[in-house]
Amino acid sequence: MPRSTSSTSQADDRSARAIGSHRAAPSGDSGCSGPSGPKAGRREWTALVVLLLPLLLVSMDVSVLYFAVPFISRDLEPSSTQQLWIFDVYGFVLAGLLITMGSLGDRIGRRRLLLLGAAGFSLASLAAAYSHSAAQLIAARAVLGVAGATLMPSTLALVRNMFHDEKQRRTAVSIWTGAMTGGIALGPVLSGLLLEHFWWGSVFLINVPFMLALLSLAPVLLPEFRAPQPGRFDVLGSVLSLGAVLPAIYGIKEIAANGVDQVRLASIAVGVLVGALFLVRQLRSDHPMIDLALFRSRGFSGSVTLNLLSMFAIVGFAIFITQYLQSVLGMSPFTAALWSLVPSAGVGAIAPLTGALVQRFDRATLAAAGFLLATGGFGMLTQLHASSHLWFPLVGCSLYASGLVMVMTVGTELIMGAVSPERAGSASAVVETGTEFGGALGMAVLGSIGTAVYRSHLASTMPARLSARSADTARETLGGAVATASHMQGVSGTALLNAARDSFAHGVNAAALGAGIATLTAAVLSIALFRGVRVEQALARVPTLAPVPSDVEVAV
Repeated sequence: MPRSTSSTSQADDRSARAIGSHRAAPSGDSGCSGPSGPKAGRREWTALVVLLLPLLLVSMDVSVLYFAVPFISRDLEPSSTQQLWIFDVYGFVLAGLLITMGSLGDRIGRRRLLLLGAAGFSLASLAAAYSHSAAQLIAARAVLGVAGATLMPSTLALVRNMFHDEKQRRTAVSIWTGAMTGGIALGPVLSGLLLEHFWWGSVFLINVPFMLALLSLAPVLLPEFRAPQPGRFDVLGSVLSLGAVLPAIYGIKEIAANGVDQVRLASIAVGVLVGALFLVRQLRSDHPMIDLALFRSRGFSGSVTLNLLSMFAIVGFAIFITQYLQSVLGMSPFTAALWSLVPSAGVGAIAPLTGALVQRFDRATLAAAGFLLATGGFGMLTQLHASSHLWFPLVGCSLYASGLVMVMTVGTELIMGAVSPERAGSASAVVETGTEFGGALGMAVLGSIGTAVYRSHLASTMPARLSARSADTARETLGGAVATASHMQGVSGTALLNAARDSFAHGVNAAALGAGIATLTAAVLSIALFRGVRVEQALARVPTLAPVPSDVEVAV
């Protein structure tokens, strides 16, 4: 039963002090202490499997378009800016609304929000599949971002609510993390398989049957949870959270792609100003959307920051390798997708290995090692050429992916071991906002860097006898250059294709350099943020978040 507001406030203060403890963990200490809760049974583990359905699909939608780019370019003829927005808008909207949806789930029920999101995701997938213009596809991807924002915080919060035993929770969180990263890796493979046999819209239609399965199974297997005293929903705070993300990202993307001007700088300034207003709103609100006390912990705030940087590098750079395999080396979508799974072998081994190493080594050391390993991989890819052997990019990708997953494993272990079930919604929204924001920002910044270098290099190396229209099309994207070259005969077409592929390799080199600088900087930050940090189990005796009785549940 909920306690009084006074006792709850005192418990939150004690919890914040426990989370903020920064004592060096002795060798062999896991960094998480405290009594284990009741063990989960068959129903909870079955419910976890159900939760993996939306998690896989939402994470897959980050990467599912990688191999569809040439087909979308051919059919919808997007400009380079539109092509970036097709990728970016999903992550931007999702990141901007995660906090809002996490807060909303606390009020209406996390299972109910999950079901509403599943229905919306299905409808938006249908709209994306049958888009007839780049603008329609961008709009559909934005709606997918809205629906995805309802799904992500609900899944992790429900995992924390269902698993109170420390050992079981660690296993459940590992499965959740594996499903999220696995979805990102599986997206290109599924995309390649579908594109071998169907049109590009099929990469969206695949969402529909899985979401229908979720809508059928979740009401039967998944319990409902709500915060005991959530307070009123903060509409103004919700608007401010979205208003802080979108203008800032838009300004950054436009500056990276087209240079600095007053409008773009003003857009960033507006985002920063609205973000400051949002924080002030949270500090003064009786029922804030974000529990800012969580950021008093170096372990929590450091994990959010370093997870953001990890996703910036891993998601932002992935688009280049998939296009390199397909448009530079000339692989079919499915063949390229299968080769892109090679780095996943290292990723699959590094996550459990990191879980074992964290028992013996300081987290600062492990996080720094992961970032340095990633920096080595990106360093290799700065030397990639259009004629490089296949093993060269695969080894580079394996190094950077393994290093960054090592960092994210350390961060997830720190965060989920430090929050109580009552704080799971707020914590998961913050964590996922950071990771989604990092991935979308990586696509925008690294994608814009690669595009700018590609255009600049191709402008000086393409055949001189091209028409103005053909030259403009080739400079827009690599897919445009390949399409233009396929309609040309003789030496000119071959020369344009070779110049475009070489220019794209230069773009990959520049993006890898940018990612490497980010990971090297993060390695230094990890020492400062994680050295000596020990995140303890929240010790406050706050009220347990119990399932909502069936007589007050509201069917969707």
